[in-house]
Amino acid sequence: MSKNSTNSFISLLVGLMLGGILGILFAPDKGNNTRDRLTFRLNKYKRKLENLIDDIIDEKDDINSEAKINSEKVVNKAKNKAEKLLKDVDGILSKIKEN
Repeated sequence: MSKNSTNSFISLLVGLMLGGILGILFAPDKGNNTRDRLTFRLNKYKRKLENLIDDIIDEKDDINSEAKINSEKVVNKAKNKAEKLLKDVDGILSKIKEN
């Protein structure tokens, strides 16, 4: 999930939560019922937010793992090329010394 879409999703959740809270607070109902509904909705949004945070953390870990694997591949490839170049240079130096 990109940073922009994550921010949009969080903004949407916050907006829905605030809208739900205001709707419940201004609804004509008994105080006890209003508090129960408010508590239920807040817990629901809390779970959604916790799941979103877990998803973001998992995605970050996946990206970090992938980056580490890719960087190791690049380093190994560069190392192999450097070793080959060193062998070529040694071969050229040997030929120069022979002549």
